[in-house]
Amino acid sequence: MQIKLPDKVSKIIDRLTAAGYEAYAVGGCVRDSVLGREPNDWDITTSAKPMEVKQLFSRTIDTGIKHGTVTVMLDKQGFEVTTYRIDGDYEDGRHPKEVTFTACLEEDLKRRDFTINAMAYNEQTGLVDIFGGMQDIQRNVVRCVGDAKERFTEDALRMMRAVRFSAQLGYQIEEGTKKAIRSMAPNLKLISAERIQAELVKLVISPHPDYLRTAYETGITAQILPEFDLCMETAQNNPHHCYNVGEHILHAMQEIEADKVLRLGMLFHDIGKPQTLTIDEAGIIHNKGHADAGERIAKDVLRRLKFDNDTLEKVVKLVRYHDQEIGLTASGVRRAVNRIGEDIFPMLFAVRYADIQAQSNYMREEKLEKLAQLRELYDGICRRQECISLKDLAVTGSDLIALGMSPGREIGELLKELLDLVLENPHKNTRDELLRISEKKIRNDK
Repeated sequence: MQIKLPDKVSKIIDRLTAAGYEAYAVGGCVRDSVLGREPNDWDITTSAKPMEVKQLFSRTIDTGIKHGTVTVMLDKQGFEVTTYRIDGDYEDGRHPKEVTFTACLEEDLKRRDFTINAMAYNEQTGLVDIFGGMQDIQRNVVRCVGDAKERFTEDALRMMRAVRFSAQLGYQIEEGTKKAIRSMAPNLKLISAERIQAELVKLVISPHPDYLRTAYETGITAQILPEFDLCMETAQNNPHHCYNVGEHILHAMQEIEADKVLRLGMLFHDIGKPQTLTIDEAGIIHNKGHADAGERIAKDVLRRLKFDNDTLEKVVKLVRYHDQEIGLTASGVRRAVNRIGEDIFPMLFAVRYADIQAQSNYMREEKLEKLAQLRELYDGICRRQECISLKDLAVTGSDLIALGMSPGREIGELLKELLDLVLENPHKNTRDELLRISEKKIRNDK
C-alpha cells in the first residue's frame, strides 16, 4: 500500500526522522487516503517529545502541549504533531487524568477509537496496521480498537462517532462494538451539548442520514434526542403514509440534499406528531397542529444542543411552514413569500418534495403536480421581479414624510397598506401610483 503524502507532510516527517525520531501520518488522513478520498487535514504522530518537536521547527504553536500536541506551521498552514502517548484513567468520559509519553508506536495506536482510524504511514516503513484496519475497510465494518467498553469509557462521544463513521462510509458497526454502545449509551450525558451537536450534524449531512436509526436502536437517541424516539414509536394509520413517524422522517432525510439546514428541517418537520395524535371513528390517525407543536419542540432541542441562532431560526421556519397551505395563485404565492421570508420560501420546494417522496403513493402525482404549479408561479414572480416585501416597494418612508406625514408609527402602517395593495396588484408598484394613493389617503385622514 502506497500513499502519496503532501510535500509539507513529508517534509515534517523527514525532518523528524533525520533527527533520529520516528514519525508517521496517522488516523483519519491515512484512512481517507486508503479509501481514495482527499483528507481534510493531516495529523502526524512521532516519538519526539513536544519540546524536541519545537526545537526542530522555527514556527510552532502549543496547541495541546500538555497532551503532547504541537502545531507545526509551514507557510501559514498548520499540521498537528503529537507525541506517542499512553492515556491514564479517564474520570470525565473525555479527558485522561494523566498522559504518559512513550517511544512505542503500537502503544499510541492502541488508545485510538476504531481500527480504521488506528493506521499509520510513512514512506520508509509503509502502512502500519496492527489492529486490522485494512481488513475492516475491506469488510465495511466500524470496530473498536481492543475492548470497546474501554474505548467508550475513555470518551463516550466515540459511541456517536461509531454511528457517524458508519453513515459517512456506508459501513456496519461490528456487533461487539454495537453491544458496548447499547450498554454504555447513558454515558453520553457526560458529553457537552456542543460536542453532541457536532457529531449529530456530521451524521445528518452524511450520505446515509437514515443511519440515525442505528443511533435509535443502540439507545443513543434516547440520551441525546428522546423526541425522535417518540417518533419511532408513533404509528401513522393514514392513507397518506406507509411508515411510522420516525421512519417517515428517516426516509425524508434521504430525499433531500446534504445541506445542514435542509436535513435538520426534515429531521424535525414531523417531530410534533406524537404530541398531536388523534384517532377518528374510522381508526384513521390525524395530527392537526403538528407543525406548530414541531416548531416549539425543534426550538427547544436546537437550543438544548447549542445550535447557532441562524441555523435555529431557519430550521424552525421550515418546520413551521413545511405543509402550510399556499394558494395556487400569483397573489397567494407573493403573500406566502412575504409571510415566510424570501430566504426560506425557496427551500420549501425541496422540503415538500422530500416529504411527499417519503409518504405512500396515495395521491402522490397530484401532490407533485401541485408542487410543480407552485414552483411555476414562484419562478414567474421572480422572473417579473414583482414586489414581495417592503424593500421592493416603489416608495419609502422618506417619500411619505415629503408628502407631509410626521415620522412615527403611521408611516409604517401606511407602508404596510401599500405593500398589501401591491401584493395583490403588482402592476401598481410604481412610484407615481403609490405617491398618488398615499397623497389621497393623507388628505382624507386630515
